[in-house]
Amino acid sequence: MERIIKAAVDRGASDIHIKSGDVFRARIDGKLVALTKQTVTPDQARAIAMRLMPNEDDRNRIDSIHDYDCSWGADGVGRFRVNILRQRGSFAVVMRVIPDEVPTFESLRLPAVLSKIAQAERGMVLVTGVTGSGKSSTMAALVNYVNQRHDRHIVTLEQPIEFLHKDIRSGVTQREIGVDTESFRMGLRAALRQDPDVIMIGEMRDTETIDTAMKAAETGHLLISTLHTPDTYSTIHRIVAMFPPEEQQVVRIRLAESLHAVVSQRLLPRASGVGRVVAAEVMLVTSTIRDLILENRIGEIRDYIADGHVQYGMQTFDQHLTALVNAGEITFEVAKAQASNPADFELNFRMSKGAKAHTPLASSAVSGTMPAGMPQVAVAAAAPPAPMAKGDAMPAGFDGGNIFDMFAN
Repeated sequence: MERIIKAAVDRGASDIHIKSGDVFRARIDGKLVALTKQTVTPDQARAIAMRLMPNEDDRNRIDSIHDYDCSWGADGVGRFRVNILRQRGSFAVVMRVIPDEVPTFESLRLPAVLSKIAQAERGMVLVTGVTGSGKSSTMAALVNYVNQRHDRHIVTLEQPIEFLHKDIRSGVTQREIGVDTESFRMGLRAALRQDPDVIMIGEMRDTETIDTAMKAAETGHLLISTLHTPDTYSTIHRIVAMFPPEEQQVVRIRLAESLHAVVSQRLLPRASGVGRVVAAEVMLVTSTIRDLILENRIGEIRDYIADGHVQYGMQTFDQHLTALVNAGEITFEVAKAQASNPADFELNFRMSKGAKAHTPLASSAVSGTMPAGMPQVAVAAAAPPAPMAKGDAMPAGFDGGNIFDMFAN
C-alpha cells in the first residue's frame, strides 16, 4: 500500500482512491488515473481502512462505521487527510495529500492583496469554492502569514488536522474535532474563552456555527473559515438563506458588520497540461458593499468588485482569468468555461485584442506583486514556482505484485 501511495505522491497526486473491486487510482493534474492493474478485494479494502485508523477503539468497531475522518502519515510517504466510507457494503478510502511545508501566498500564487486581508484585526474572512479547489491550503497560508508576522494566539478547529503549524511569532493551538473537542459548535464556543486573537474553523456547516462565528467577529476576533460556494454572491446569499425568513434582515445587518473579505477560488488546468493554477475572486467589504448587503442588493456586488481593483485590491473571476490567459497560464477555452458570464467574457476579451490584462490588479494577480500606487499593501515579489514534479511512469510490469501480502492474514 505504501509503495503505491508513494508512487502517486511522486507523480504529483492530490488525492488517492482505494475501493473494493477497483484498482488504486489517483487524481493527477485534475484527472483520475489508474495506478495499478490489480484490483482490491473487500478484505484488502477493510485491512487498509484499519491500517489508516489512528486508535484501537475505532479499529475495534470498524464493522459499525459508515463514514470516518482522520489523518494519517508515514515517514518517507507523506501526510494525508483520510475519509473512510462504505459503498455497496464494502470499504473504500479517499486520501487527500497534505504537503509537508505549510504553504505561503507566494507558493500558491495567490493575489498579493491577501496579505492585506491577513493583517485585519477582526472580522470574518471566508475562503470559498467547490471541493478540491484548494481552500484548506489558502486558509493555512493565511494562518501562516499571521504566525510569521504577528504576536497573536491562533486557535484552529479542524476535522482532521491537516497542516501542522509550528509556533513562530504566534502561539498556535490546533484542535481536532472528535479528538480534542466534541464538535465545531462546541469547539468554537470554547475558543471564545481561550483568549484567541485569530480563530480558524475548518468549515461552517450549520446556522449555530455561523451565528457563533459572526459573534466571534463582532467581539473583536479575526475569524477564518470556508463555505462550499462558488463565488462571493453565492456566499452572501447562502449565509442569509440558511436562517429562517423572519431572521434574515437581522442576519444581513450582522453580516454587513462582521464580514471582512471573501476569497472564492477555482483550480484550473495549466495550458502546458502539467499542474493547475488558481483563479480567484476577491472581495473586501467596503462601505458601499456593506450598504448593498444591508439593502439586499447583493446582485450588484460583482460590479463594485470590478470597479474597486485599483483602490482596494479587489478582483473578479473574469479579471483574473483575463490575466491568466494573457500570461499564457491557461487557455482561452478554459477561461471562458470558468467565466461568470462566458458570452460577456469572450466579447470583452476579443475587444481587448489579446492585450495584456485589463487592470494593474489583474497583472499583479499573476506576478504576485501589487501595482504602483496600491495603498497599504507591501508584499515581496513571488518567486517563480518550481515545476511540478510529474515523475516517471510506473515501471513496466508494475501491477501491484505481492504488495498485498501484508494483509494475507
